[in-house]
Amino acid sequence: MNFYLKNKPKIFCIGFNKTGTTTIAKVLNDFNFGLGNQEDAEVLMPNWCNRDFKTIINYAKSATAFQDIPFSLPYTFIVLEQKFPNAKFVLTVRDNDEQWYNSMVNFHSKLWSDGEKPPGLRELKNATYRYKGLAYDYIKQVFNTPDDDLYNKATLIKKYNDHNSFVKDYFRAQPEKLIVINTSNQKDYFKLCEFLKKEPKHDNFPWENKTSDIK
Repeated sequence: MNFYLKNKPKIFCIGFNKTGTTTIAKVLNDFNFGLGNQEDAEVLMPNWCNRDFKTIINYAKSATAFQDIPFSLPYTFIVLEQKFPNAKFVLTVRDNDEQWYNSMVNFHSKLWSDGEKPPGLRELKNATYRYKGLAYDYIKQVFNTPDDDLYNKATLIKKYNDHNSFVKDYFRAQPEKLIVINTSNQKDYFKLCEFLKKEPKHDNFPWENKTSDIK
């Protein structure tokens, strides 16, 4: 293991998917933070399901910045903060929970639905993103919804809000470790730059293709 990578302070983006995590990755790239390989990270979904955080921690030694699965999943940030006490955490959020829900359902429908909206049990179990069934594992294990109502709105929104509240409460006594970012707000770009101790390179977040379905 590269000693420099192993010991350089980490940055973890821990907001749920579809809250602007791809945009945060662009910012981190702008500042030459070494980003972990997303494909390698996402196949650790079964490790998270089994609460095998040791494997996730070992993977986190491979780079300096990380986002999306498994780092965006509930509880992972607690283990990471304990293992990497000098790490910084970026919680990305949307304008409101309904906006997040609609964005995720629309995105999943485009990827995996054969006409249904949102995707059903068969579509998710047969989805071949990273590995066959990862999409089902994500919905089922993170949100614990029934197979006949996998995208239950009330359940998903509650989990989204619970995660955000839990993160904020966890870091309440250590506010210097956490920043909450909405990538739709221009001022948050400058807040993030200050948090990372970097000079801004743009006058807003570096969008490529800005749509209502924020990545």
